[in-house]
Amino acid sequence: MQRSDNDPAGEELRRGIVEFNRGAWFQCHETFEELWVGAGGAERSFYQGVLQVAVALHHWREGNYRGALHLCASAQQLLHRAEPCCGGVDVTRLIGDTARFGAALAAAGPAGMAALSAALIPRLHPCPDRTP
Repeated sequence: MQRSDNDPAGEELRRGIVEFNRGAWFQCHETFEELWVGAGGAERSFYQGVLQVAVALHHWREGNYRGALHLCASAQQLLHRAEPCCGGVDVTRLIGDTARFGAALAAAGPAGMAALSAALIPRLHPCPDRTP
């Protein structure tokens, strides 16, 4: 998915990435939902997957263990349907980071979820440079 700098959807995607990475997961959900509604195929899976990771993290922060755990798992399934690099985001890394966060959350259980390390929180990273 390649967008020009003056493409409104590209601006919305950039805004969603910034929101996600600063922990504004509710706002990120709203932004990615707008993108998801108009997309199809692998791109739609990417948007919905990121959206679900954001909601999982929002649930985690709000203390909703079951919601966070469930959405971590379903987000990974959606992201596996996306391209490894979509919208400039390293989807492969996001899948791995989300899996690690979900595993740590499951191991911590409801009583220990608040103590999870901030280092485990998934972020949206740029795709690795593929030029030789």
